[in-house]
Amino acid sequence: MIEWRLRPEDVARIRFAFSPLMELVFSTVALRAPGEHSLHLPWVRATRPLVADLDLTEVFTLAPVHGWIADFISFTPSEPQPDIAGEFNRIRRTEAQQVITDIGDVADVPEELADRIRADPEAATLRIVDTLQSYWDKALAQHWPSILRLLEADVLWRSQRLATGGLQALFDDLHETVTLDGDRLSVADPYDWSGELSGTGLTLVPLAMGWPWVRTMTGRLKPGYDGARYQPMIAYPVRGVATLWETTPPPPADALAALIGRTRAGILTTLAEPATTTALARRLRLTPGAISQHLSVLNASGLVSRTRVAGTVLYRRTTRGDALTE
Repeated sequence: MIEWRLRPEDVARIRFAFSPLMELVFSTVALRAPGEHSLHLPWVRATRPLVADLDLTEVFTLAPVHGWIADFISFTPSEPQPDIAGEFNRIRRTEAQQVITDIGDVADVPEELADRIRADPEAATLRIVDTLQSYWDKALAQHWPSILRLLEADVLWRSQRLATGGLQALFDDLHETVTLDGDRLSVADPYDWSGELSGTGLTLVPLAMGWPWVRTMTGRLKPGYDGARYQPMIAYPVRGVATLWETTPPPPADALAALIGRTRAGILTTLAEPATTTALARRLRLTPGAISQHLSVLNASGLVSRTRVAGTVLYRRTTRGDALTE
């Protein structure tokens, strides 16, 4: 069990962040264990042939299917929305001793591979980043815009939960393993640790490719570690992940389609989770211009609302829209 004791200043410093690097690393786990990450099966089937020519031995070793993943490739994001190039640069700047120490935390690393990395940590770090870059280009780059839209919708949802219900509402449905009891925030985990956040705050990172698991960073530093990388963190499964690989939305109910038209009914049905005009156009196989016209009507009728998140406009059903759809 991981347990933090929250101070008032910690509550004020709770923030959300995204991490394309963590999506990348956890996707390598889903790639090898699709039975445990069944929602990603369509992606696994499409991706395995694309990466078959890559030597992922070192990456797979540092990110095992079960157990501890090396911290230097799965650290806490330093900003709300880093890009993958910036996170790769952070890996390149990892101190040699930190790389060696992190390898010691990963279970079942073959001695020959560990010796190779220990012999020249700087070269190993560059080699690992090059492999991750090639894997990103083939396996995840084309899907990142869709993943990002899902992450943005999750943060919008949880920000509203926090605004209307406070901290308890935020953590109530974050994940079944996460519990807030007074000033104690706990996460079920094989690793036992308890301590204070001590004013550092907590970073919440929604993950699509990490579904269905939660990953934590306690904030306890080892000697010589870069503290900025290891701020306390909970990475949790993003809402609506089951929709990520859908190609078509469910058909609208006949009665709703007869009332407002099949296209507008389809838009309302699809907006069970917030989405952008582009995402709706792709899922409904219509032009963004056509979707925009229908959204304007639905918005004027009070059935959908629009919110800007990180430079992106997201549409979501209103309470009236929910009632009509149901």
